Amino acid sequence: MKERVVVAMSGGVDSSVAAALLKKQGYEVIGITMCFNLMDSPDKRPTCCGMEAIEDARRVAHKLGIRHYVVDMQVVLEKYVIRNFCAEYLKGRTPNPCVRCNQYIKFDALLKKALALGATYLATGHYARIYKVPSTLPNRQAGKYQVPSYQLKKAKDVTKDQSYFLYRLSQKQLKQIIFPLGNYTKARVRQLAKEFRLHIAEKSGSQEICFLSGINYREFLKSRGTKIKPGFIVDKEGNVLGKHQGTAFYTIGQREGIGIARGFPLYVQRIEPQTNRIFVGPKGQVYKSAFLVKNVNFIQKQIKKKIALKVKIRYNHKEMPAEIRPLATKLRVCFRKPQFAITPGQSAVFYDKDNVLGGGIIDKVVG
Repeated sequence: MKERVVVAMSGGVDSSVAAALLKKQGYEVIGITMCFNLMDSPDKRPTCCGMEAIEDARRVAHKLGIRHYVVDMQVVLEKYVIRNFCAEYLKGRTPNPCVRCNQYIKFDALLKKALALGATYLATGHYARIYKVPSTLPNRQAGKYQVPSYQLKKAKDVTKDQSYFLYRLSQKQLKQIIFPLGNYTKARVRQLAKEFRLHIAEKSGSQEICFLSGINYREFLKSRGTKIKPGFIVDKEGNVLGKHQGTAFYTIGQREGIGIARGFPLYVQRIEPQTNRIFVGPKGQVYKSAFLVKNVNFIQKQIKKKIALKVKIRYNHKEMPAEIRPLATKLRVCFRKPQFAITPGQSAVFYDKDNVLGGGIIDKVVG
């Protein structure tokens, strides 16, 4: 019997080609599209979860001759992603909802549905690679085999690599996941979509957070009835320079929208919801070196002693050399050179060359 694989089909080029490749490789493929009951973007930009996307996924599945289902994930999205998104901004932090979507929706709730359908694997269109570390021969003295382990690695196309968003995966999950596009470039994937004669071959990719649906996060927070009150913008000495519209509307490193003329650009350097103040200063004040990381997940082995690695502090940040030091419940990270806008709420991900060791949530900047 063919191995069954469920493909998370968003209606985009990547997941559609992933499904086509797996079918060509001989798998029994089932497509599942998640429905969050979201409105399509008013400016007609593609979203990954709107009704148009669901219809595109259905048409691709029909073209490939595979079964296709739509599953309602609205409750899960609200519980694990949207509530956290709003709460983090109210705490003066900048969340990364894509990390939580992968953690709680794609590779938890959706993976469970895939296994319930009798699938061996769940596949997605992520640009990342999974490498199975070969098990050794049995240790005759101990009478045990080495348990096979899995590594999460960067994609071949480093410009599209999405390993940053996947650092919370566990060994059990990696065993049940396939990333068919990990060894392909984006250009080759588009070419494959044409070769498979998929109608979405020229469809542009979604670049926004799905539930924002064409609006910015400030408008979204207002639409949720989030209670936000104005306060003061101050310099590092606490001198009042102006007023802000609410701490939730600002992020570390922000320059635009501050509304204060000082003869030189001002950047958000620190956010204090407890005092309802925004601290601003010249760009140099936004460069920091040391910070604490909480909610840490390691994909293979825990870091138990000080180690030098490369660390990425947001998706579009190039990973940089740093020292990682374990503490009681957190990690302390110190870059060799100060980095711009280390932002609480974002994820810090640890790399050893192209291997993702793990990561966690930036909790507090300490130096």
